[in-house]
Amino acid sequence: MSIFSEIFSWWGGNTWSLRLTTMWRGRLVGTDEAGNRYYVQNRGVGPLGVPRRWVVYANGAEASQITADWHGWMHYTVDTPPTAETYAAKPWQKPHRPNMTGTADAYRPAGSILGAGARPKATGDYAAWKPD
Repeated sequence: MSIFSEIFSWWGGNTWSLRLTTMWRGRLVGTDEAGNRYYVQNRGVGPLGVPRRWVVYANGAEASQITADWHGWMHYTVDTPPTAETYAAKPWQKPHRPNMTGTADAYRPAGSILGAGARPKATGDYAAWKPD
C-alpha cells in the first residue's frame, strides 16, 4: 500500500492510526504466506479479559484472507500461534483461498445464469399447488 493511500484513506486497512497503535501497543507474533502480519497486545488485557489480537492485511482489509491455522489463533480457539508450533496441513486440506464472491472466480453451479452450461431439464416430479 502506498504512503498516499495510507494517509488519505481508511478503507485500505492500514492507516497511520493503525500503524501508530501497532507500534506502541503491539508485538509481532508472525506472518502468513500471504504476507499478513499478526499482532498481540504488549501488556494488559482487552475488554474480553485476554490480550487483544489483530492482523494487518497485506492486500486490503478482507477477513477471508486469514488462513485456517491463523484463524484459530485470532479467535482464541488455540493459545499457541502457528509460528510457535510445527503446523502441518493434513493431506486432504486444500491450500487457502479467500472468498471469491463477486469476482470472476466465484462459484457458479450448473444452471446459474452467470455460469457456463445449460440448466438441467425438469424431471416431471413437480406438481404445482392448487388451492381448494
